[in-house]
Amino acid sequence: MARRSNGITLQQLTYYIEVAAEGSISAAADLLYVAQPTLSAAMKDLESRVGRSLLVRSARGVTLTTDGVEFLGYARQVVEQVALLEQRYLGRPPSRRLLGVSTQHYSFAVDALVRMVKATSAAEYEFSLRETRTWDIIEDVRTLRSELGILYRNDFNRNVIDKLLRDSGLAFHPLFVAEPHIFISRKNPLAARDRVTLDDLADVPRLTFDQGANNSFYFAEEILSTLSSPQDIRVSDRATIFNLMIGLDGYTISTGIISDDLDPEIVAIPLDVDEHIEIGWIGHAAIPLTEQALRYLAELRAVVSEFGVELLG
Repeated sequence: MARRSNGITLQQLTYYIEVAAEGSISAAADLLYVAQPTLSAAMKDLESRVGRSLLVRSARGVTLTTDGVEFLGYARQVVEQVALLEQRYLGRPPSRRLLGVSTQHYSFAVDALVRMVKATSAAEYEFSLRETRTWDIIEDVRTLRSELGILYRNDFNRNVIDKLLRDSGLAFHPLFVAEPHIFISRKNPLAARDRVTLDDLADVPRLTFDQGANNSFYFAEEILSTLSSPQDIRVSDRATIFNLMIGLDGYTISTGIISDDLDPEIVAIPLDVDEHIEIGWIGHAAIPLTEQALRYLAELRAVVSEFGVELLG
């Protein structure tokens, strides 16, 4: 009789990735076309083999333990590498491409995904791009809902953001430093200016992205968030903020990098303040990036470099 291996099987890793993605053993079983008891037993056997609890089970589904989050990162790496081996040496078609990115509301993050999708050779892919709140970006990456997060730091929020990242086992990797600009409609009278000052904006509606329950100044997506404004409007998505720029001649403060293809009615005008915006990506400190994440970052750097911005790292 052949001796049974005590190691981890590729099938178990595939099963585990699906369970983590669905947050439910029963839902994952349906997608994998296996019986729920079979999948449940496979997960218990996996935990037994690694000697650690990977899943927290409840009536509402499953969540990952701290060990489970770390294990998921390595499981994805292994499954992806096996797919690449089969493609290279067995002539298999390119595997389904998977990647999740959570980001603050930056058009260059969208532009990078557009380029990545156009360049992919896979017949099937599943990419997700969540433009969301600062706190949720960090939570998405911490729980591996997304592999990458994109957000900004500056002198005001740096200590708070860095501590939260450390506590979550995440690391910030700088991409570039941008000079502050305002985004406004091309029809706004300020669009003809070479630069604007805060005094120029005193009577202009200020548009900011709502941060929900975590609406701290430190989690604001815009610099100078502590300055008061007589006309303040919070929104939840980029389409709405652009519509208000056009309809109300409002403004928001951002990096100055904006795609004419994606946002043709909006222009960026330099803001005359002694501030800088450091844009970077966040990921798990102890988990290497997948090939898809590296490709996305390469496209992101390519997009940004076309605006004449000096890249870091």
